[in-house]
Amino acid sequence: MDNAPWAPAGLPAREYLLVLLTAAAATFLLTGLVRLLAIRVGAVAYPRVRDVHVTPMPRMGGVAMYGGVLAAMFLAANLPALSRGFSYSNDTLAVIIAGGLIVLVGALDDRFELDSLTKLAGQVTAAGILVLFGVQWFVFWVPWGGTEGHVGQLMVLGSNQGQLLTVLLVVAMINAMNFVDGLDGLASGIGLVSATATFVFCLGVLDRQNGDVTAYPPALIAAAIAGACLGFLPHNFQPAKIFMGDSGSMLIGLMLATASTSASGRMDYTGPNPTDTIALLSPLLVVAAVLFVPLLDLIMAVVRRTRAGKSPFHADKMHLHHRLLEIGHSQRRAVLLIYLWAAVIAFGAVSLTLFNAVVVAWVVGLGVLLAAIISVIPRMRARADRESR
Repeated sequence: MDNAPWAPAGLPAREYLLVLLTAAAATFLLTGLVRLLAIRVGAVAYPRVRDVHVTPMPRMGGVAMYGGVLAAMFLAANLPALSRGFSYSNDTLAVIIAGGLIVLVGALDDRFELDSLTKLAGQVTAAGILVLFGVQWFVFWVPWGGTEGHVGQLMVLGSNQGQLLTVLLVVAMINAMNFVDGLDGLASGIGLVSATATFVFCLGVLDRQNGDVTAYPPALIAAAIAGACLGFLPHNFQPAKIFMGDSGSMLIGLMLATASTSASGRMDYTGPNPTDTIALLSPLLVVAAVLFVPLLDLIMAVVRRTRAGKSPFHADKMHLHHRLLEIGHSQRRAVLLIYLWAAVIAFGAVSLTLFNAVVVAWVVGLGVLLAAIISVIPRMRARADRESR
C-alpha cells in the first residue's frame, strides 16, 4: 500500500506551505550574501538612459532565488508525503537542472552582458532539458471542431509537436519575464502573484486526481518559485538594495512555464463536454493569465521596435511600467498597480475552475474596472488641474 501512487491522507497542503516558507526564508537570507558577491565580482547595473534607477545597483539576485528553490526541493525530498512524488515523476529533477543552467547563463549575463543570441541558445538548451526529462504538452484543447453538445475538441500532439510547443512556451515565458523586469520589485511581485495562482490551480488539479502522487510536481514547482519571489521581494521592492537580474527573471519564467506544462499533463482529458469544458480550458487559461502582463509587454515591444526598423531586442523606454510613470504614477504605485492587474487576470482564470463562471465574471469585471480607474486617476487629476487654471 505504501507504494500506491495516491495520498491516503488527502492533499499535503501543510507540506506545500512549509516548502514555500522554506524557499522564502532561504532566499531572504542568501540575498544579502549574493549582494556582497555581486559587488565583489562586478555584477553591477550602472544607470542608462532607459533605466529608472539613478545609482549603481548590484544584480545577480537570481542566484539567491535558485538557492531558495534548492533548499525547498531538498526539504520536499525529505517530507513524508511530497518525497513520494520524486519517485513517480522526473519533472522536479528536470526543473532543478534546467533552472541551474538558466541561472548560470543569467549570472554570466549579469556580469558580462552576453549577446542576445547566446542567451537565446541557453534558453533553448534549458527548455530542451525539460523535454528530455519528459516535461511537455501532450494534449491541446482547441475551440473549433466540436461535435453536437460539445465545445471544441482535443488535439493530441505528436512527440515532435509537443516538444516544439513546450520549447516555444518556455522560451516565450522566460523572455516575457525578462522584458517586464524594469522597476524595483516588479518582476518578483508578478512572479509571486503568478506562481501563487498557478499553485492554487495545481492544488485543484491534485484534488480532482484524488491526491494522486504523480500530480505532486506541478504544485511543488509553483510553491518553490512563489517562495523564492516572496523571500527576494523585501530586498527588491522600491527602494531596491539588489536587482534579480537576468538570472532571476529567467528562472521565474522557466519555472512558471514548467509548472503549467507539468499540470497540463495531469488533467483528466475524457471530454470535451459541457460539464468539463472549463476544466479542459484550465491549463490554457492559467498559462494565458500568467503570461498576459509580461507577454503583452513583450509583444508591444517587439512590434514597436520592428515598426521603427530596429531589432526586436533593441532597448527603449516605452514598456508598460514606463508608460505608467509617464502618466504620473510613482514607482511604488505603478508596481502595485501592475500587481493588481496580474492578480485579477491570474486568479480570475484559476477561479473559473473552482467557482461558478457567472460569479467569477462579475468579480473579475469589477476588478478590471477598479484597476482601470486607478490607472487613469493621475491623468484625470492632471486634466482637472489644467482646466482649473
